[in-house]
Amino acid sequence: MSWSDKLAGLGLELPSVPAPAGSYVPALRTGSLVFTAGQVPFVDGGLAATGKVGAEVSPEEAQGLARLCALNALAAVHDLVGLDAVVQVVKVVGFVASAEGFTGQPAVINGASDLLAEVFGEAGRHARSAVGVAELPLGAPVEVELVVEVR
Repeated sequence: MSWSDKLAGLGLELPSVPAPAGSYVPALRTGSLVFTAGQVPFVDGGLAATGKVGAEVSPEEAQGLARLCALNALAAVHDLVGLDAVVQVVKVVGFVASAEGFTGQPAVINGASDLLAEVFGEAGRHARSAVGVAELPLGAPVEVELVVEVR
């Protein structure tokens, strides 16, 4: 079964790649690696939510937003090389706009990690960083970037 078939079997569809909000590209290949730009939880061209996790955004909602970010990152990979070229998810970096005292960043970024495991199985297991930050672009609560190995 291809990764595209697996994604469809989960009832998921890759969104259109969001236009870059600055002077960069959504994804770049070097050798056998694809690096995505940080992806925020855009849905149909707008943010699904804004605010800080632990204040305006609940940790559970943020986990779902991290899942959206990962789906947007996969769309960038697909647009560049095709989803079925993925061999291994290598690294996930997640940023969480955190209210003062919020320390649940790893649980929030599990939303992205869990999606990648659902789609890619063992090939979705990856190294990861989950970082709390004061602010993210456009007031996004979560941002995720991927590094994937491709054939």
